[in-house]
Amino acid sequence: MTYEEAKEKYELVVGLEVHAQMLTQSKAYSSDSAEFGGLPNTNISVITLAHPGTLPKFNKKVAEYAIKMGLACHCNITEYNVFDRKNYFYPDLPKGYQITQDKTPICKGGYVSIKTKQGEEKQIRLNRIHMEEDAGKSMHLAEETDTLVDLNRAGVPLIEIVSEPDIRESEDAYAYLTEVRKLVRYLDICDGNMEEGSLRCDANISIRPHGSTHFGKKVEVKNMNSIRNVQRAIEHEFMRQVELTEKGESFVSETRMFDASTGNTYSLRTKEDLNDYRYFPEPDLTPFIVTQDYLATVKSTMPALPNELKTKFIEQYGLPEYDAMVLTDTKEIALYFEELCQVTNNYKAASNWMMGPIKSYLNELTLHVSEFALKPAQIAEIIVLVETGKLSFATASQKLFPQFIEKPQQTAAALAQSLDLLQDSSDDLIKPLITAALAKFPDKIKEYKNGKTGLLGLFVGEVMKASKGKADPKKVNELVVAELEK
Repeated sequence: MTYEEAKEKYELVVGLEVHAQMLTQSKAYSSDSAEFGGLPNTNISVITLAHPGTLPKFNKKVAEYAIKMGLACHCNITEYNVFDRKNYFYPDLPKGYQITQDKTPICKGGYVSIKTKQGEEKQIRLNRIHMEEDAGKSMHLAEETDTLVDLNRAGVPLIEIVSEPDIRESEDAYAYLTEVRKLVRYLDICDGNMEEGSLRCDANISIRPHGSTHFGKKVEVKNMNSIRNVQRAIEHEFMRQVELTEKGESFVSETRMFDASTGNTYSLRTKEDLNDYRYFPEPDLTPFIVTQDYLATVKSTMPALPNELKTKFIEQYGLPEYDAMVLTDTKEIALYFEELCQVTNNYKAASNWMMGPIKSYLNELTLHVSEFALKPAQIAEIIVLVETGKLSFATASQKLFPQFIEKPQQTAAALAQSLDLLQDSSDDLIKPLITAALAKFPDKIKEYKNGKTGLLGLFVGEVMKASKGKADPKKVNELVVAELEK
C-alpha cells in the first residue's frame, strides 16, 4: 500500500510536545550557569547535585519567558502557580525527581496558527505550556560499554509546549514546528537550535479509519534533531501502524526512537500503563503568583510578532503575501527591512533587495544580518540610484553592491562615479550606438518587421554591449523600437 492509498483509508492523528530551553543566564532553581558548551560537569553546584540541606530558589526570568510564549500563543495565563515534583530515575537526573508543573501550568489553552499545504490558515490548539527543568546528558562513546554523564544541563530551564492532537498531515507538523521555532526566536527566549538540543520535539502518533471519532493506540516517537526529521518520523510511523493494522496485527502503545540514517523507528520502552510519576507539590518552593501588574509589565515588553509584521508589510507597505512571508521568516531580516522602510518609500524595491542580493550574500557567507557591513540607509542610496535611472538594477546588484560592502565608508553615488558605473541616458550617447548596432543586422531588421518581434532583445543587447552597460536599458529599449518603427 502506498502512502497516498493509506491516507485515503486512514486518518493520521498527531500531537506534539515541544521542549524549549530558556535563554536565561542561570538555571531554573539555582544560580548555576545555564550556558551551553562548557566543559562537562563545570556548571554545577550542591543545589544542582541535590545535596542534603540545599534548597532551590525560583528564577523569575523563567516565568517571564513562559508568559511571553503564552501571550504569543493566545493562552490564558494562570495566576496561582504551584511547582510539583515528578518522580522518576535517570542516571542524569541527580535529584531523582524533576521540578515541574502538573496541576497549574502557567499557560492554558491557546493555539498556534499555521498555513496548510493547501494554503489555508489552520489553528493548532494548545493544551498547555508549563515550566520545568532539564535533566543532564548521558553519552555513549563508540565501542564503549560505559555511560558518561554530563550534568551541566541538569536544572536548565525549559518550557514544554503541549499541543492537542489536532495535526492531520505530516506537512502540518512541519509548519507547526517552524512557527513555534519562529515565535521563540522572535521573543528571544530560546535560540531554537534543534541540532544542539535547545529545541526538542516528541511526536504522539496514532491512526484511525476515516470517519471514526475514537483515537487509536498512541505511539510516542523521540530523538528527532530537525524539523524535517520530525516529518519523516511521522510519515514512517503512520505507514508502520497502517501496515500492521492491514495485516490484522496489533501493536503496543510504546515509546520509539527515530533513526535519521535509515528513516525508521525502533522500540525503546513500552507504555501500556500510564507512568506513575507520583506527582506531589514541591515543598521547598512557595507558589508563584502572577499579578495583573506583573502581567501588564510583561505584555509591555512583547515585541512585534511574525503575523503582526506580515500583516503590516502587506497592508502598510503594499507587499505581496509571498514577500511578507519571506521577510518575516527571521526576526533580524524583518527588523532590517522595517528600518529600511523608514529611509525609502519604494517598499517593493526594498523587498527585492532584501530577498535578492542581500539574502544571497548573507547565505553565501553564512553571515548573520548583524554582521552585514551596509546599513539600511546605504541600501536606500542604491535604490535611489536605480530609481533615478543612474544605474540599472543589474549593474547596481552585480557591480556596485559588492564594492559597496568592501568600502562602506563611501556614499553609493561617489562609489558608482569612481567605478565609472553611472548610466548616460542622453540621446547623444545612445542614438549613434543604435544606428551602429542596427547596421550589423539588416536581415534581422527585415525579420523583425515581418513580425519576429522577439529579436528586439538582440538589438537592445548589442546597444548595451557597445555602451559598456552605461546606457539606460529602458531608454535604449524605447529608442530602438522607435527606430525600427520608422
